[in-house]
Amino acid sequence: MGDVYFYHLTETPLEKALPTLLTLAREREWRIELRTSSDTRAQWLDKMLWDGGDGEFLPHGLAGGPHDDDQPILITTQSSEELKLDCVMCVDQSVMSASEIETLQRACIIFDGVDANAVQKAREQWKKLTADGCAAQYWAQEGGRWIKKAESQGQ
Repeated sequence: MGDVYFYHLTETPLEKALPTLLTLAREREWRIELRTSSDTRAQWLDKMLWDGGDGEFLPHGLAGGPHDDDQPILITTQSSEELKLDCVMCVDQSVMSASEIETLQRACIIFDGVDANAVQKAREQWKKLTADGCAAQYWAQEGGRWIKKAESQGQ
């Protein structure tokens, strides 16, 4: 079972932090599902990754296309458990289950520290996933770096 990492965005917006996290995962040659909460947000993420922010393109596709199995980063609004994935990154308060994490190298919950609802949803996910036996780490931005603030071995 992979670990689940919680990334609390306190200094950087999602559009700046996400490409960095995706690039790190791709450097490990992981196949990634980027899960969001709506089709509108999926389209926004697609555009943001095409534009590349800092000029770096991240190869990806929207779920539902003919080449989903070939996408290094697949943007979805629901679980793609039938696909062989190494990492699932959840944004926009999308959720995942402990059973999904069993087959992954890593799962990531990325949430906006300014949004009280997002923080509450992340706390609920932490409690549920660790109670279901998942090992978890909580990372927060501090001075431009990610600092590990908490860790649970699960139960």
